[in-house]
Amino acid sequence: MIMKYPGRLIKKNEQDKAIVKAIQTQLNEKGYGIIDVDGDFGNKTFSAIKLFQTQNTDQNGNLLVPDGVIGAITWAVLFGIKSVPQTSNVKKKLSEKAIDSALSQLGVREKGGANCGPEVEMYLKSVGLGKGHPWCMAFVYWCFDKAAKELGNPNPLVKTCGVLNGWNKATCTKIKAVDSKNNPALVQPGQIFIIDHGGGYGHTGIVKSVNGGFIKTIEGNTNDNHTREGIGVFELTRKIKDINKGFLQY
Repeated sequence: MIMKYPGRLIKKNEQDKAIVKAIQTQLNEKGYGIIDVDGDFGNKTFSAIKLFQTQNTDQNGNLLVPDGVIGAITWAVLFGIKSVPQTSNVKKKLSEKAIDSALSQLGVREKGGANCGPEVEMYLKSVGLGKGHPWCMAFVYWCFDKAAKELGNPNPLVKTCGVLNGWNKATCTKIKAVDSKNNPALVQPGQIFIIDHGGGYGHTGIVKSVNGGFIKTIEGNTNDNHTREGIGVFELTRKIKDINKGFLQY
């Protein structure tokens, strides 16, 4: 049985009985308890979901979070990957070209010290800075700047090296983290993700594709273990729910 993800978190005391019945049916069919298919998201259904989560992994082989809440990642395991939003199609020409610009930089690495190297300095120069500064936001700006010039248009991004400054001063559509977590369909290729690390620090990159509760990204100033202040440009996979600030759509 395939039921499309409803675009929000499904929790205890959910009022849409059709959704709850579909979940209960799937849990029964997969052997996670004998639950009355009555549309009541009570303790028995909650416990069955937690049991399901403790014994299953997501599409990347990581155990599900056993919280008894069904978001896009658990939904995809319960109902199948085709039941959640998936897209690599880019709706806007600027975003499409920005992704192309970002892809052309995969493999770039810092040279001669932290936050240094010919390409890194090129990204930083695009926002008016010299070498030695954190550069994930400068990388995103450079990608969109290159794309805008190819289209003969001005770059709409805020000219800054500051991730949170780029979010706060942006005049484009902002998708807040609480909304993207509930409804991954709001996240689209070409958007810019924003993570707030606290203390005025952040990290950013460009969304390449969306697969349920996951995004593939292209990021600068990172590495294979997803840290900020890394060594180069990488293609990574992240959970949408881990993007704690939101997404920018230019």
